[in-house]
Amino acid sequence: MTAPSAPRSLGRDVGQILLSSRPISWINTAFPFAAAYLMTTREIDLTLVIGFVYFLIPYNLAMYGINDVFDYASDLANPRKGGIEGALLAPRMHRPTLWAAAVTNIPFLVYLVAVGGVASTIWLAVSIFAVIAYSAPVLRFKERPFLDSVTSSLHFVTPAIVGLALAGASVSLDLVLVLSAFFLWGMAAHAFGAVQDVGPDREAGIGSIATVIGARATVRMSLALWFLAGILMLFTGWPGPLAALLVAPYLVNAAPWWRVTDETSGGTNRAWRRFITLNYFSGFLATMILILAWIS
Repeated sequence: MTAPSAPRSLGRDVGQILLSSRPISWINTAFPFAAAYLMTTREIDLTLVIGFVYFLIPYNLAMYGINDVFDYASDLANPRKGGIEGALLAPRMHRPTLWAAAVTNIPFLVYLVAVGGVASTIWLAVSIFAVIAYSAPVLRFKERPFLDSVTSSLHFVTPAIVGLALAGASVSLDLVLVLSAFFLWGMAAHAFGAVQDVGPDREAGIGSIATVIGARATVRMSLALWFLAGILMLFTGWPGPLAALLVAPYLVNAAPWWRVTDETSGGTNRAWRRFITLNYFSGFLATMILILAWIS
């Protein structure tokens, strides 16, 4: 047999790096930025395009790539890893992945800082710090119960805040309520996702909100956070209250696991896979609500 050609080998490596960025989840960070920026400026400009591309790919490469590099040892024992729920990067790919994250992020960050102001730069710094701190050695916020869910939620909320700050949005009660609801939704999503990994995480000695308070309490906390997120949206101006309905599918999806035990926690992976699909459905409905708000 002949060794693979250099281009073929390079293509395979690039593919692995891209897989580590979770392409199925790219839109979850790009959409909040674009929606927040566009709804404020009401126009498409270079900053919107560059920011959208940044939060679509480089940002996710940094967030998930760093995670896959420094979680490699524990991921080996996790049956979920190796597909859309997380790449299992070979050790030889660790350094190239970190370099790819740095090289793709820096030019975008330089531009966003250059065109932004103090507020947008501060929030961009918070966003990048949260991305690094979640998985990087020493900090490892992902192993600090409750802080892990807070940090994970910041990964998705801060792109929206950066978009708002870049666009010069004014702070209002409605805006605070929407961002708070989004933050609670993000915490609920992370906590529920951690339930399926209670077994592997405990075996690997990794702490998480789910390993500390248990699978059942974590599911119930997630349901409470989703419910509270919906309640907050009811107090926003029209058509914001319509968004309260978006939490219903997540409640229905997670509710059957109300009595889950640590021993059966792995079964919640079925609900987690549905959760990934629900995000696209909810994203579509959220877009419709934004369009309604645009023309109102």
